[in-house]
Amino acid sequence: MNATTATHPIAAEAEPTRVALTSDIGEGFGRWSLGEDDALLEIITSANVACGFHGGDPGIMRRTCAIAVANGVSIGAQVSYRDLHGFGRRYIAMPGPELRDDLLYQMGALEVFARLAGGQVDYVRAHGALYNATAKDAEHAQALVDATVEFNKNLPLLCQAGTETWRRGQDAGLRVVSEAFVDRAYTAEGLLQPRTQPHALLQNADEAADRAVHMATDGVITANDGSRIEVRAEALLVHCDTPGAVEIARRTRAALEAAGIELRPVR
Repeated sequence: MNATTATHPIAAEAEPTRVALTSDIGEGFGRWSLGEDDALLEIITSANVACGFHGGDPGIMRRTCAIAVANGVSIGAQVSYRDLHGFGRRYIAMPGPELRDDLLYQMGALEVFARLAGGQVDYVRAHGALYNATAKDAEHAQALVDATVEFNKNLPLLCQAGTETWRRGQDAGLRVVSEAFVDRAYTAEGLLQPRTQPHALLQNADEAADRAVHMATDGVITANDGSRIEVRAEALLVHCDTPGAVEIARRTRAALEAAGIELRPVR
């Protein structure tokens, strides 16, 4: 067979990039509401639902799960330190086993309302100070991992790649899902810039959407010191309490779809 007639195998088409678009949902309490949950639940693919320890109450959890299931949105147990007054944004020093049981309590509470809505808890994610602490705190990261394993070892655990939670989740045999933040600034070490510092939130919807596409496709963003850092993004988060959150989520979804990125729930 000469060169002009030689055949070559046809290269397989590359798999499309797939990400979940998530938001923190159901974080009101009683008569107090936070965020435009109904609007966000029409845009996102996965809802990080507050489980009562930083926000949310039984009625809100039940309603949120019902809307999520009706919209085909997966339900994540967003667990927290027991800090309703501080919205879960304060670190609480507590023994690992005690924290583990607090987290299990929250997962179980949400599971009841998810099942009543015809769904289930599809994944687990930490909130606020617990999320930031477990990136480095070995004892609290292990408590989060242990609670997830005991609740349902088959559930994905959302966290930032390379953190203590990530490593311990992998060691425990969990499916860890790498998460990146559409509306938050990053430090040079790849962690979230504290909210107490200037410019910690990204509020321009177009800039946020553009950055989301780069995180999903290139895996690189600019940190707060101007350096370029790598991120892994299987799930992209828009916080419900960021000013303009609905528009940020809407434009982010449109930009991802325009870039050929497939949006899917975390399950």
